[in-house]
Amino acid sequence: QVQLVESGGGLVQAGGSLGLSCAASGRTASRYHVGWFRQAPGKEREFVAALTWSSGNRRYADSVKGRFTVSRDNADNPVYLQMNRLKPDDTAVYYCAMSLRWGLGISISDYNYWGQGTQVTVSS
Repeated sequence: QVQLVESGGGLVQAGGSLGLSCAASGRTASRYHVGWFRQAPGKEREFVAALTWSSGNRRYADSVKGRFTVSRDNADNPVYLQMNRLKPDDTAVYYCAMSLRWGLGISISDYNYWGQGTQVTVSS
């Protein structure tokens, strides 16, 4: 059983910054990719950012490119999502997910395990 736990969500004013963390535990694979998704009220869950197990490759949604950064210190450490210059449109529940696929995917179906999510609210 794999568990993913997100932390770091909260309330921030527009233009501010927030950092999220995703920690994996349980019977994790030795190599896995990690993705961040978000879901706003009344909207579908959408891709935000993803990082390969080696941190050698990253992908970002166009809406967050240049503002968000996904990273981790090494394969055994949590994955971080640093969010800068936040906008009210970034308000959503943010989920981290683990992918055991070979390539770095951006679709929900590419990911095998999901966390419970953490709320991010950006006030105008």
